[in-house]
This record gives sequence, structure tokens and C-alpha cells, in this order.
Amino acid sequence: MINQMKHILKSILLIALFLVSFNHLNAQEAYSLKVNVKNLRNSKGVVQFAIYNKEGSIPDEKYKKYYRKGIAIINNNTATLTFKNLPKGKYAVNILHDENKNGKIDKRFVLPKEGIGFSNYKSIGLTNRPKFSKASFDISTNTTKTITIIYM
Repeated sequence: MINQMKHILKSILLIALFLVSFNHLNAQEAYSLKVNVKNLRNSKGVVQFAIYNKEGSIPDEKYKKYYRKGIAIINNNTATLTFKNLPKGKYAVNILHDENKNGKIDKRFVLPKEGIGFSNYKSIGLTNRPKFSKASFDISTNTTKTITIIYM
């Protein structure tokens, strides 16, 4: 009987510890990231937004390494998307003006035919290729970023 009581008390203690830990994890702060894109060359198609949270994740031509992705309609050559419930951390943004709505970067030879952009980049080229370390920024509060669209 005493062993049974000890076993029950241990079980109750373990369950209580689990619940306290679970509540602590759920109480973790979450933030939003609002991403704006302006000066699109037209209002055709959509804008695809992808956010990344790991070194080496960009460039991501085939959109396989993203943390989260979303699509926004274009209104008056601008588009906005808000990512919600992001944990504190480092993030980078990649956008695509997907004029034909096929979800991929269409190319003319090696250069993109559609507009692209990365956080913290005003231009890209052979000596200024996108990389996470340069494109990333910290999120520890609700944040708004405006991304420059680049047509090549």
C-alpha cells in the first residue's frame, strides 16, 4: 500500500512538472513581421514572400529551405504580408514578383525575368550575392520591413 502511494505521488509530481513546463513553453513570446514591397513594375500576378531563420538557407531558388511562406495580391504596384507568431530570433526575407503565378523564379538565360528582393539588399550581382548573414535581422519585437524589388 505504501509503495502504491509513493508511485501515485511520483506520478502526480511528474504530471505537475510536465504541466508547468508546457505552460512555460506556451507562454513564450511571439512577434509579427510585416513585410512591404513597393514600386512593382505592374500589378500582374502575386508577390510570394518567404522568410528564413537559418544560416545557409538563402539563396533558395527552388523555395525548399524557407521557414514560412505566403502570397499576397498586388494593389497599385504594392503588396504587404504579415507573418505572425514568430519566436524571437534572426530572420531574412526573400520576395518574388510572380507575374505568371507559377510559384517559381522564371529566368532568361541565368537572370530572373521577374522581380526579386532580399531584406537588407538594394541590389544584387556577382559580387553582391544574397546570403543569410547579410540579409538577416533580429526580431525581438513586432517588426516592419520594406523590401526593395530588383528587376534584372
